[in-house]
Amino acid sequence: MTLTQASKPAQPLAANDSAHFIARIKPDAGIAEPVYKQLLRHITEMIKSGELGDGYSLPSERALADALALSRTTVRRCYEELRNQNHIHTHGRSGVTVNAPTPINPKLGKLKGFTEEMQELGITPSTKILEHGVYHDRTIASLFNRPASAQFLRLVRLRLGDGTPLSREVAWYDLTAVPKLANWDMSGSAYQFIENQGGLALIEGEQTIEAVISNAEEAAVFGFSQPGPCLLLKRKTYASNNLLIEYVEGTFRGDTYTYRITLKL
Repeated sequence: MTLTQASKPAQPLAANDSAHFIARIKPDAGIAEPVYKQLLRHITEMIKSGELGDGYSLPSERALADALALSRTTVRRCYEELRNQNHIHTHGRSGVTVNAPTPINPKLGKLKGFTEEMQELGITPSTKILEHGVYHDRTIASLFNRPASAQFLRLVRLRLGDGTPLSREVAWYDLTAVPKLANWDMSGSAYQFIENQGGLALIEGEQTIEAVISNAEEAAVFGFSQPGPCLLLKRKTYASNNLLIEYVEGTFRGDTYTYRITLKL
């Protein structure tokens, strides 16, 4: 068993026992990036890729400094930043261990909201409403093929799974089609409310996924100390009368969220 295996070992391995680990994080003296930031970037990439799984043991500051011929101050600065980002834990004499989030990998191919998606994965969903209100918006009205005077419910929500922030989403709902949404208490699934209270059957959605870097607002709610990689999902949801009901832009943190697609011949 080597450090590059993604599964968690029965006994955490010492990263400084691996020549591969030292070679992977060795800083390049020929670039302008500070050495501690190079170490930080390399170790973070290994954690996010699964090369360093949850519970793996990292070398002490002294051991890593000796292995890389660096000052302990440089290594300490890297480790402090890793701790600030919750990538590692220090447990006194027991050393430094990796704190890697469990990947969440829902399957694509079915129209479902965040609540249903988490429940299918055995994860407890929760939501924090960051902003909500009824708005007129010319751009959104055009997207929904409504007049500029049309009203829309705008929700900015932080979506959590088992208490971990996973997504910040901005959602728009057509109040002309579902006027009862203006008085929705924001509990439960919006899709269930639309179908049960609005009397509309949601039948399909169009979704795109692209790689982005978190903006300041997203980094703040995700607890990032600096911009990080994310997935941006844009979705249009239609009712059975081919009417656009919902438009959502959700930014999912890239260190916990991946999507699964089954391909068949």
